[in-house]
Formats: sequence, structure tokens, C-alpha cells
Amino acid sequence: MARAFIGVGSNVRPGENFRKAIKLLGLRLRIVAISTVYLTEPEGRPEQPPFYNGVVEVETELPPRELKLSVLREIELRLGRARHEDKCAPRTIDLDLLLYDDVVESTDDLTLPDPQIETRPFLAVPLHELAPKMKLPGAGRSIAEIAAAFSSHNMRPLDDYTKALRRELRYGP
Repeated sequence: MARAFIGVGSNVRPGENFRKAIKLLGLRLRIVAISTVYLTEPEGRPEQPPFYNGVVEVETELPPRELKLSVLREIELRLGRARHEDKCAPRTIDLDLLLYDDVVESTDDLTLPDPQIETRPFLAVPLHELAPKMKLPGAGRSIAEIAAAFSSHNMRPLDDYTKALRRELRYGP
């Protein structure tokens, strides 16, 4: 079984779509833990509604590319995700494969580890919550070091939502 981490985000009916995505992931993968869910402002688009962002730890036997294309993309389509040239467009759901064991690879449709872990607090901080001792494969930096660089992030933890989500879906950190 491989250990993988998936970034989850939504700013279109986020409370509903985030929960639906986790439920659908649980039908296809073994969910180990769900991080705290955070309310975050959209990057470079203050006119858009805020996002719900978090990270889910899963175990899977699927290889990374198949996980991304056959599970994550299928769930995005099922929840009405429309891909646009505008990468900052609002979205019902965004599922990104962030880490997959110690795999380091870069192809046209998949880069592992996801390079945005080092630049986006809404990925690094929840990832650190789930895997505080992990080193970023290929980089040699620990997730703790990366998350610490975002100590003054503008994310608000949605504690009540997170507790209700974990209780409803029976997952914990």
C-alpha cells in the first residue's frame, strides 16, 4: 500500500462540495486522516468567494498517474469541475495529488512532489498537521520547515466544520 496526500479545495458551495469529495474519495481509497479545513482567500482574485482547503491522507494500491486520472479527475468531473484556461477560476472542487510515498517524478500531467507545497500555506500547513516528521522527497527539507515559513498565513481554521466532517465520515488526524 502506498501512502499519498491529496489537497482538497473548493470555493463554490465549499462546505457541501468538500464533504462530497471526501465521501467519494472514501469509496475508492482508504482514508487515513483529514487535516483541519481552512478558510482561505483566493490568490490574486479578491472578488471571488473564499476557499475551503485541506489535505487528506490516503492509502492506495493505484500508481500515482492512475490515482490522479482515474480517481481524482473522475471525482472532480462528478462534482461539476470545469477546467478552464484561467487556472484561478472558481471551482466546485480541486483535488491535487501532493505526495505519493517517496516518489519524485515530473511528466506532462503529474509532478511529484507537488511544487506548490513550498509556496502555498494551505498545502504546507495541513500537510504538516498530518505528517509533521516527513521530509519532502527530493528536496531534503522537512514539511515542518516549510510550514514554519508560513507562520503568519491568512488562513482561518474551520474547527467546527472539521470536527463535524470527521465525525460524520469517521476519520481523524
